[in-house]
Amino acid sequence: MSQSSPSQTQVSFLTAVSIVVANMIGSGVFTSLGFQAIDIKSVFPLLLLWIVGGIIALCGAFNYGELAARMPRSGGEYHYLSQIYHRGFGFLSGWVSATVGFAAPIALAAMALGEYASDAIFASKNEYPIFHKIIAVAVILTITFIHATDIRKGSFFQQYSTALKLLLIIIFILAGLIITPNPQAISVLPQASDWNYIWQPAFAVSLAYVSFAYSGWNASAYLAGEIENPRKNVPKSLFLGTMIVMIAYVLLNFIFLYTTPIEQLAGKLDVGYESAKMIFGSIGGKIMASMIALLLISSISAMIFAGPRVTKAIGEDFEIFKQIASTNSKGIPTKAIFLQSGIAIMLVITSSFEDVLYAIAFVLEIFTISTVLGVFVLRFKERESFLAYKAWGYPITTIIFIAGTAWTMIFLFQERILPSLKAIVGINLNPEKTYISQIMPAILAVGTLCIGLIVFLISDKINQKIKETKKV
Repeated sequence: MSQSSPSQTQVSFLTAVSIVVANMIGSGVFTSLGFQAIDIKSVFPLLLLWIVGGIIALCGAFNYGELAARMPRSGGEYHYLSQIYHRGFGFLSGWVSATVGFAAPIALAAMALGEYASDAIFASKNEYPIFHKIIAVAVILTITFIHATDIRKGSFFQQYSTALKLLLIIIFILAGLIITPNPQAISVLPQASDWNYIWQPAFAVSLAYVSFAYSGWNASAYLAGEIENPRKNVPKSLFLGTMIVMIAYVLLNFIFLYTTPIEQLAGKLDVGYESAKMIFGSIGGKIMASMIALLLISSISAMIFAGPRVTKAIGEDFEIFKQIASTNSKGIPTKAIFLQSGIAIMLVITSSFEDVLYAIAFVLEIFTISTVLGVFVLRFKERESFLAYKAWGYPITTIIFIAGTAWTMIFLFQERILPSLKAIVGINLNPEKTYISQIMPAILAVGTLCIGLIVFLISDKINQKIKETKKV
């Protein structure tokens, strides 16, 4: 099991926490509540969704923390799955992450930033339709060059952009509590009818969307080998970062409900905008658009920072990827960074990131749940091993995460993958959509895995030949 050299462990604990926080907090928390409020009309179950989602993410963080303590190397699921199960399984995880697993979310966040920036600058985002793509590409390129030049500068940029993100959220929460002219008379305590909402299918469906908003809690595991004292700092960064986000999410959703009637939020995509109008008046929309645009900078930065470390780890193990994963004199995988950003820019220009994101989300969940199942496997194999950190609450927290993630996977499969698989053979086709758009999620999910498997077999064969040559 290869380790990073001391010279490369330049990422501080604070930077690791900021990467987790920035990866998690995107535009999702400002948009999800409106869909949840369609079927759930009470404050307690709506806030409970975000608490339950946070608990599931925390359970994941506890278990990833143990894996990071056992295997303190960069690469995330690629490294863990390779060590626990089989290098082929780990390679498939790394292949998906290195190609589109990070690039698609980067493209989505960059496009969202461009649209919010257009809202803040122009009277209508349709006034200059190309502007949001120009902004998206410019932001990706700028942040890419920051992280490709110096890891310390990249770390500082990540820390300060995340600090700005949290500061803006705190200001919004305090403004909602203090200056809202007509706050809603709400109670956070459960009412008699609230339990009916909790046991309805709508609550479970809403929890799947909340789980998406919490994704990214495992971010610091991808660069574990470059974090100072990874056996202790990676678990701590996962826990602290996830806890900060959980508190922020619950408070933000409380403010949305405190400032705006549930009926007004129901069905609205831009609940943050609705709440900002109630707090700040007519200029609320511009304020919220500017705020979310700034928030997304640190999200894009964190993904550009973490993603290439997967490619770097693959390149250390597979000769065919050695050049792409090579590092400069400062230990930065510059080629991998530019490759990832290039894919993201291509997705922005072609506007194909949403199809890719939804298709790959299901595949990535397979690797995530398999990784946490690996805690059971390692505990059974290495019963007497000493660890600097063991998963808190094991096996309860492990089971909670697996159950919560399994539900999200079922929802993703039913809503995205299964209809696409049926469309391939002409079942339940939607006449309002093209055939290509309907089969794309299944083609992307299955195609990415099949290509990854072929590349692994070729790469593994090349590795074996090189080993045999060296023996001779």
